[in-house]
Amino acid sequence: MALVVLDASVIIAFRDPADALHARAVTAFRAHVSDAFVLPASVYAEVLIGPMRHGPQEVASLEQFIADFAMQIIPLTPDIARHAASLRARTPSLRLPDAFVLATGDSLGVGSVLTGDAAWLKFSPRAVLI
Repeated sequence: MALVVLDASVIIAFRDPADALHARAVTAFRAHVSDAFVLPASVYAEVLIGPMRHGPQEVASLEQFIADFAMQIIPLTPDIARHAASLRARTPSLRLPDAFVLATGDSLGVGSVLTGDAAWLKFSPRAVLI
């Protein structure tokens, strides 16, 4: 079983059938069914924004989704923060929230960081476009 870091774009697309990346997100989840999904705490916060706007039932639905897939939420540590800052400093076009996701993948030594953003492919060899 491999560890796989998920970007917010993948979770949002999976949960929204109208999202342009929905089918690709479903395919990605199926391809990694035997792997362990991890969420950086920053991704957890990002995917909570929409449900928080819609109320407690939507928040509960997201929490259940995370539990159903046994996703582990990885806290932001000083080492991850330092690595994210280093990535951001070297790559001005990389946004800090994205750097946190990639830094989490590097910190955990995962094989894949799944994302819906093709630009990430030039930032990290771990980035995998869904």
